[in-house]
Amino acid sequence: MAATAKKFGRVPAAVARLASSPELLNGFLKLNAIYESTTLAALDREVLVMTVATRTGCHLCVAMHTATLAGLGASPELVAALRARSVLPEPRLEALRQFVLTVMDTAGDVPAEQLAAFTGAGYTARNALEVVLGIGTYTLSTYANRLTQAPLDEAFAEHTWHAA
Repeated sequence: MAATAKKFGRVPAAVARLASSPELLNGFLKLNAIYESTTLAALDREVLVMTVATRTGCHLCVAMHTATLAGLGASPELVAALRARSVLPEPRLEALRQFVLTVMDTAGDVPAEQLAAFTGAGYTARNALEVVLGIGTYTLSTYANRLTQAPLDEAFAEHTWHAA
C-alpha cells in the first residue's frame, strides 16, 4: 500500500476497501507492479487502463486515472476522447485503444488483421501480450471497485465521470 500512497499522495478509499481481502489487494498490487514494468510506455499503459475502465464502467477508476494522465502531461484532447470512448487524436494510441477493445471483445481470439494493425502502428508481439496483462490487472481492479462500491475520494472529485 506504500507504493499506492506514494503514487496518489494517500491511500485511496478503493484500495482500503480492497484490503478487506488481503489476497485480492496483494494480487492486484503485484500484478500492477509487473504491468508497470512492461515495455509499454507510461502513456500507453494509461490509455489501456482508461479503455478498460470506461468499458467496465468504473467511475472511480476513470477519475483516478484521469488524474494520472494529467500528471503525465497528456493532452486535454486525449483525455477527453478516452473519457468519451471516442477516437483518440493520436493514431498510434488509437491503434492501442482499438486493440485493447478487440482483445476484450474476442477474449483474446484477435483476428490476424487486427493484430497486424496493432503491430503496424509500432507495437510489438511482446506489447500484445503486455496488453493482455494490463487488461487482466485492470479488470480485476475495476470489478473489485464496482463490487465494493468504492466511493470517489475528494481528491479526484474534479475528474468525476459517469458512464453514458
